[in-house]
Amino acid sequence: MSSLRIWLDASRPKTLTAAIVPVMTGIALAVRNDLFRADTAVAALLCALLIQIGTNFANDYFDAQKGADTDKRVGFQRATASGLVSPNAMKRAMILTMLAAFIGGLYLVWTGGLIVLWIGLLSILFGILYTGGPYPLGYNGLGDLFVFLFFGIVAVSATYYIQALEWSTDSFLLAVPVGALAVNILVINNLRDVEEDRVTGKRTLGVMFGERALKAEYILMNLLTIPPLFILHQWHGYNAWIFLPLLSFLPFGLLWRQVLFHKEKSSLNQTLERTAQVMVLFGILLCTGLILSV
Repeated sequence: MSSLRIWLDASRPKTLTAAIVPVMTGIALAVRNDLFRADTAVAALLCALLIQIGTNFANDYFDAQKGADTDKRVGFQRATASGLVSPNAMKRAMILTMLAAFIGGLYLVWTGGLIVLWIGLLSILFGILYTGGPYPLGYNGLGDLFVFLFFGIVAVSATYYIQALEWSTDSFLLAVPVGALAVNILVINNLRDVEEDRVTGKRTLGVMFGERALKAEYILMNLLTIPPLFILHQWHGYNAWIFLPLLSFLPFGLLWRQVLFHKEKSSLNQTLERTAQVMVLFGILLCTGLILSV
């Protein structure tokens, strides 16, 4: 396997939808409100991708250090644990990627003020603390909350803010379905790895409450995408185009079947990919609906 391919796989490109969709949602809201700025939009997307990749590198490094990735792993191969990348190389990649995100974010700080600096620093910090530090969030049942907040509320509302230079209730409402679908990527990951996590002491919600709880969470997160759309239509002046994302419930139904009735944990690798793909579909429909719902 080539070095480029190893690093590409380590960045986990199939999970990057969790960074792209919330930024695009914030941008679409700015377009709807005639507040779009190409410079801050591009900078926000670049920083979000770098933070997500840096977080993935951090997960790869810290999981290997903690022995969380074993030879019984069902999921995709991890670069550090498998020996494809040395721990020091992965640590350097994590630091350099997060540093690049910080440097790129300085333009957004210049545009949006110190609040943007704090948002960026917290995003980088918690990206590392997800699996690193004395109390890693992902090891103590807080991973889902982290994903909902930073890949939903923070990413959507902050992206809109650096376009409009004002906070918007609409952006917070739109962040709910986006954050919920980002959580579902983690839910499938945890459902697939629940046995390994139990053995290695990684206390995800699946380990703490069981697989049935994860399956219920997956469906609940899908259903959580609906109420904000009705609120925007009923009380915030959005027309019926805002319901366009509900078309994604057709593939959602197929995914529910896979989640509820899978027989082999390895089959959830495909479910993970499709969950990310449906998040993209939802995001495209949501952005389109936003722009048309004037």
